[in-house]
Amino acid sequence: MTTTATTGATSGATPRSLPSKDATTDRHPGRLLALVLAAQFMALLDIFIVNVAAPTIRTELGASGAGLQLVVAGYTISYAVLLITGARLGSVFGHGRAHLAGLAVFTAASLACGLAAGTGQLITFRVIQGVGAAVMIPQVLSLIQRHFSGEARVRALGAYAAVLATGAAAGQVVGGVLVSADLFGTGWRPVFLVNVPIGLVLLVLGVRVLPGEPRAGRARHAARARGLDLVGLLMLASAVVLLTVPLVLGQELGWPAWTWGCLLASAVFFAGFAAYETRLAARGGAPLIAPGVLRVPGIARAALRVLLVMGVNAGFLFVMTLHVQGGLGYSALRSGLMFVPTAVTFGAVGLTWRRWPARLQGALAPAGFVLVAAGSVLLGSLLRDGGDGGTGLYAAFVVIGAGMALGFSPTLTGALANVRPEDAADASGVLVTVTQLGQLIGVAGFGTLYLNRLDTPGAQGSGEALWVCALALSAAAVAGVLVGLVRRRRTRGSRQG
Repeated sequence: MTTTATTGATSGATPRSLPSKDATTDRHPGRLLALVLAAQFMALLDIFIVNVAAPTIRTELGASGAGLQLVVAGYTISYAVLLITGARLGSVFGHGRAHLAGLAVFTAASLACGLAAGTGQLITFRVIQGVGAAVMIPQVLSLIQRHFSGEARVRALGAYAAVLATGAAAGQVVGGVLVSADLFGTGWRPVFLVNVPIGLVLLVLGVRVLPGEPRAGRARHAARARGLDLVGLLMLASAVVLLTVPLVLGQELGWPAWTWGCLLASAVFFAGFAAYETRLAARGGAPLIAPGVLRVPGIARAALRVLLVMGVNAGFLFVMTLHVQGGLGYSALRSGLMFVPTAVTFGAVGLTWRRWPARLQGALAPAGFVLVAAGSVLLGSLLRDGGDGGTGLYAAFVVIGAGMALGFSPTLTGALANVRPEDAADASGVLVTVTQLGQLIGVAGFGTLYLNRLDTPGAQGSGEALWVCALALSAAAVAGVLVGLVRRRRTRGSRQG
């Protein structure tokens, strides 16, 4: 009989596997949560903040098109490749220790990016920045899972979802403000240097707030480190590289044959990785990802929905930035500020949806995808003729922001509320990786569609290309509704059987 974790988690009930009280395992849980969520927000911000600064970087460093793509994507590729490994390193060496180590690397690399003298240096430091983020970020969910329980965990997951969701839009806004301000004539450099003081403060506070490892735990982690799944790590890293590199560079290079070969090879490596991990677990080994993690109630469905909603979110932000800057001629500041309604609505709904009536909770995620579909069509229709959309444009932004929050926050919270602490690293690694891949696929897929449909320059041609993308965004959102319907039908069938 198939059951899901979302019923209890999204209806306000306390998950069965957790204590019935509103409990945490720390005297100052609020400090721990604020600390790790601030680091999460900073790392996510860095994915999108560079999008707005990209034209200035290209001008000041004389970067080629491919070089600029690698400046933007170097961080994303190394981040995506090493996320699962970062989650496993937290299990081996301690989540608090791994979080601080990743934060230190991220902060140092941010300083190096801000001081880079050329495109090659900037690309290198962006890759290192992604490595730091990949070690730092998976520990956030694991720390929440281990140090919060009951309703406290559900609230913490809601805050996590809100931060994860609003960081993308906030990156556009902050990037626009920093580039337009041109602080002390530094141009694009503050988009990286802003991380340095924040990172240093978080490091100092983290040493005091994040839990250490007892001696018994250290010995246990040392034993597990000797059995770290290096073969699985190599196979997974190869699969993700083969997937992400062509997605990032394909459009710029005109999708040559090698990009399609890489995509095909990535599928082979993913299949080989799954088979190897299953055999390793059957032999009693320690796989990089426990094969049973996708059988945890709600995780598989959540992974699909998170992939869709984050893909739509990233695609929406990317093509809108291309349209308003390239088609309508908006400045970086003006284009960034356009996304404030989306970010504010996303954050507000993401933090308050649990206060809504219990009878509505189960329908929130499907309703969210419906709102995204409707908002996307409204957005495209308003901008299709090359105009600015008027006040109706901001109404569409609000609808899309609310829909994305409802599609993302209840899904993530419902899936993770019942995950056992020992499964936290695997579940968080899978969902954070899916989030990152969704953003990559969204930018590459919808960006390629927009550029391929851009037949004529100017506002009119850009508006027509955006209209096609809006229809595609709407179709992807409808797919999110269908994921839930298929799952419910399977659940109903198993109960009848």
